[in-house]
Amino acid sequence: MGLVRLIQKLKLRYGSQDTVIKTLREMGMRIGEQCRVYTLRIGSEPWLIRLGNRVTIAPDVTFVTHGAASIFRAKHESLVSFGKVDIKDDVHIGVNTTILPNVTIGPNVVIGAGSVVTSDVPPGVVVAGNPARVICTLDEYEQKCIANHIDIPKDREAARKVLEEHFWGGGA
Repeated sequence: MGLVRLIQKLKLRYGSQDTVIKTLREMGMRIGEQCRVYTLRIGSEPWLIRLGNRVTIAPDVTFVTHGAASIFRAKHESLVSFGKVDIKDDVHIGVNTTILPNVTIGPNVVIGAGSVVTSDVPPGVVVAGNPARVICTLDEYEQKCIANHIDIPKDREAARKVLEEHFWGGGA
């Protein structure tokens, strides 16, 4: 691994969100405003990935921008396959999701943890599974979130007490 690549990896692993976004942009990834990226699994062609505005990429999300055409190299020496990943505005991608090449997501989409996104995702839905499929609309998901809302204080210790009481009751 070259020194430049090593420094990029260190910035992605240990840098602030501003440093991560700046490094990914330097690597060629197209990133909109107010994005949060918590994964190191960008793949070998970051210039084939585009994030819109207000996109959150959870830890261990894997972007795949190439196919398996190399299996045919004995017959077709120069055969390769690549594809873009295009994520529109206001998308949340859950932990440990894999996004395959030639996929467009969103806008206004939630992708559940552990999903494998093999095809385009329409706007305004929640998808999950392997392969990812529509679970509900974003409006339905919003109503579920509101119904399950717990009003917690901003102070971490106070929030812990509220959550422990809510989920565990008075006992330990």
